Amino acid sequence: MSDNELPEVPATALGPIRPLSVRITDGLRAQLEVIAQLNDRSVTEEIRLALEAWVETSKSDPKVLQRAETVRAEIEREAKTKQSAIEAIFGGASSRGGRTTKQASA
Repeated sequence: MSDNELPEVPATALGPIRPLSVRITDGLRAQLEVIAQLNDRSVTEEIRLALEAWVETSKSDPKVLQRAETVRAEIEREAKTKQSAIEAIFGGASSRGGRTTKQASA
């Protein structure tokens, strides 16, 4: 592998390939086309590789990690609130196979 080639990530490792539209300036598009040509790759492949590298970089960014913990805690609080609401409405019926008291006595 030469210095300008990024390691390939098998498509199956990340799931199915899906299209994504991105609006960019003509100047950026021209530069991207030149880089793709120099690297002997398609523009699509250059974009995919760049996005994969950016995602990997973001995974170790302290600000992103801190925000992820905040969001995770928020999600857990919301989930607990919704679970409590379901318990209050159905009195734990969901843990008895989804049957309400009315259904059980019918």
